Amino acid sequence: MIESFRQIICEEAPALRDAVIEAFRFDRRDVARIATPELLDDLVRTSLGLRLQRAHITKGLSQEALAHAASISTYTYQKFEKGESRPGTPMNPRLRTLIALAAALDVRVEELVGGMSE
Repeated sequence: MIESFRQIICEEAPALRDAVIEAFRFDRRDVARIATPELLDDLVRTSLGLRLQRAHITKGLSQEALAHAASISTYTYQKFEKGESRPGTPMNPRLRTLIALAAALDVRVEELVGGMSE
């Protein structure tokens, strides 16, 4: 019973993960109605964190391996996934860090920071 439950979870996890990521997509018109600087910062941080997490899982890389490949500490990478740079401080990664992460993941930077859909 437990083993079959585990198998179901393993089989459905990618679909659930994709559904959560899809839920965080937003439209420019939505943002225009509710936009505040704080909300926009939260959306960007959450979106980047989820995209980083999805990419490293898709590539089969651990957080540690990805951080090493991008020449950043594992702690820093984990904070990026959480949307922080230091506890309680919004993340603000340098462009070179985003480029290094994208290169390590073999994706374009735009795929990590992707803009809002029209």
